[in-house]
Amino acid sequence: MLPYAFSALTMQAVGDAANDMIKEIADQFADGQIKAKNKKPDYAKCISISTKASLRMMILPGVLVIGSPLLFGFLFGPKSVGGLLAGCIVSGVQIAFSFSNTGGAWDNAKKYVEAGTHQAKKAVDPKTKLPIVMKKKTECHQAAVTGDTVGDPLKDTSGPAINILIKLSAITSLVFGSAFKNTHAFNP
Repeated sequence: MLPYAFSALTMQAVGDAANDMIKEIADQFADGQIKAKNKKPDYAKCISISTKASLRMMILPGVLVIGSPLLFGFLFGPKSVGGLLAGCIVSGVQIAFSFSNTGGAWDNAKKYVEAGTHQAKKAVDPKTKLPIVMKKKTECHQAAVTGDTVGDPLKDTSGPAINILIKLSAITSLVFGSAFKNTHAFNP
């Protein structure tokens, strides 16, 4: 479950940071001065939002990654940590491949629709009798944009971050391995 919880936290972090950024951009454009070219956008404020969000929102995933092996090790010993690591690797590798491929597919689907190369299978324009081409400003494009909105955090954040989850939990387990063996609470 650790890779799934970690992925959910990283996806939520991306969504929350994006919402903060959208709010700031809307606030900057609200008075019309930027659009009229009377004022420049405050880029530093947007960079600050992004930086602060990336640091603040990664605290809980970091605690989860480092704290889980410590908790399992000190409570149940090295064998339970071995099970935790095996579960992280097995489910983490599957998630990493799935997220990277799925996110890339959704991103490419949007590009495919925007290029105007996607034709509806059975939909025909009543006037021209030609297949309807799905492109920008169509329902198909809206669906592709929604898919891309989910796909980008999958392929750019959660998928690659699973590698960090696996490595960091393994390193934490190795560093505290002898302490787990000597001090776990439920000693059989």
